[in-house]
Amino acid sequence: MSSPPSNSVNTPVFDAAFREQFETLLAWRRDVRRFRSEPVPESLLEEVLATARFAPSVGNSQPWRFVLVESTEARAAVRESFERCNAEALQDYSGSRASLYARLKLSGLDDAPVHLAVFCDGGTEAGHGLGRKTMPETLKYSVVTAIYTIWLAARARGLGMGWVSILEPDAVAQCLQVPQEWELVAYLCIGYPEEDHTDPELERHGWQSQDPEAAKLRRR
Repeated sequence: MSSPPSNSVNTPVFDAAFREQFETLLAWRRDVRRFRSEPVPESLLEEVLATARFAPSVGNSQPWRFVLVESTEARAAVRESFERCNAEALQDYSGSRASLYARLKLSGLDDAPVHLAVFCDGGTEAGHGLGRKTMPETLKYSVVTAIYTIWLAARARGLGMGWVSILEPDAVAQCLQVPQEWELVAYLCIGYPEEDHTDPELERHGWQSQDPEAAKLRRR
């Protein structure tokens, strides 16, 4: 194998053993919905969230905003939103698919010790608008890269994370009293997993298998 080109920067070399460990981390990143009740040390959570600084963002805008949801009232409001949305979603299915949907565990809201709402600050002046004029949605895409970064960082430290998307974004933003320019991108449940799997839960319970078309390389 040829060596990478040399330069003045001390570039790290990621060997085969590291790459294998990294792929293992990717496999164990799975969405977690069952958590143990033990609390997550605040210092550990801060350590995980600090890794967001390594995430790419359009124009270096860093638009992610984290809100730790701790109050009983706020958590109850989020839970009520989930219940409403989940009931409405169930109505979209019928027959065996509806029965399967009703049996799925689609959130860890009742179990996770940490609830984290992640917003995109659409009013941020950081980045001076670079790269967003033709694709303004890249601001929210940037937040997603931060979420994935902390997801891997959490898993590397023994924590699990679950993304709850069956929610009303405006209702969550309102109950958390965030600035009007902030848009909800993700509501995350974080804690120590009650069980571990390398396969997706929805695949394990028969909802959807891996799609071979997803990773297919197309040429033009």
